[in-house]
Amino acid sequence: MNFMHALGSAWKDRNTLLCVGLDPDPARLPAHLKGRPDAILEFCRAIVDATADLVCCFKPQIAYFSACRAEEQLEALIAHVHTRHPGVPVILDAKRGDIGSTAEQYAKEAFDRYQADAVTINPYLGRDSVAPYLAYRDKGIILLCRTSNPGGSDLQFLDVGGEKLYERLARMVSEEWNESGQCGLVVGATFPREIARVRTLTGNMPLLVPGVGAQGGDIETTVRAGCDGNGNGLMINSSRAILYAGSGEDYAEASRIIARETRDAINRYRAPAPAAARP
Repeated sequence: MNFMHALGSAWKDRNTLLCVGLDPDPARLPAHLKGRPDAILEFCRAIVDATADLVCCFKPQIAYFSACRAEEQLEALIAHVHTRHPGVPVILDAKRGDIGSTAEQYAKEAFDRYQADAVTINPYLGRDSVAPYLAYRDKGIILLCRTSNPGGSDLQFLDVGGEKLYERLARMVSEEWNESGQCGLVVGATFPREIARVRTLTGNMPLLVPGVGAQGGDIETTVRAGCDGNGNGLMINSSRAILYAGSGEDYAEASRIIARETRDAINRYRAPAPAAARP
């Protein structure tokens, strides 16, 4: 799968900018799953099957799996997405960042072991730390730029020669690092002005936007600030609001209802509307 092609097809053919984050917290799983050795896999697999036609991508957070010694369940989950829902890309949310030789191993972990279609990484060690990921030409490389947490301003708002650090990074990625057209940036929904600024600096580069839902990001301002000229360009992530919409055995159906509502709310503010709108 070429990540960027699959993402573009999802925006157009499924008419969706919604990304569902898969952050399985064992303490919040439905009672009937607790105690099962495959509880995390079963929980996430049901969410995936219930929402796959509503999303442009899924985003499992690796820490929620590794903290529970559930790496094999993560492998199985990604394989399930690829087999059951071909064409739906998976972003491994790992936020890796290290020197080149170690970055090579992290890239192998994301793309060879887990078979992810894209990965989030921390770019603040510079171009050489990103290069091992860029060597996987069909994969998406999503770099942290303006994060949704309040403390992100501690560094990302520093002045560097008349521009903020996050602006310098956005421009550098767009103009120098994105030679193969495989890069995207993370920009939090809690900062719509910065979303608009990054869009201005990067043209049609895809933006992964966390912070909608439980973190309080506003859908309308996010979409209006971040959509490209075709009404696309965003992967708007919602995790907890969708994952934990229900707590009973019908949790997946409850998740689908919220996912559909979120997708439809996003689409209300997209302009222009895609030619082949999904009912």
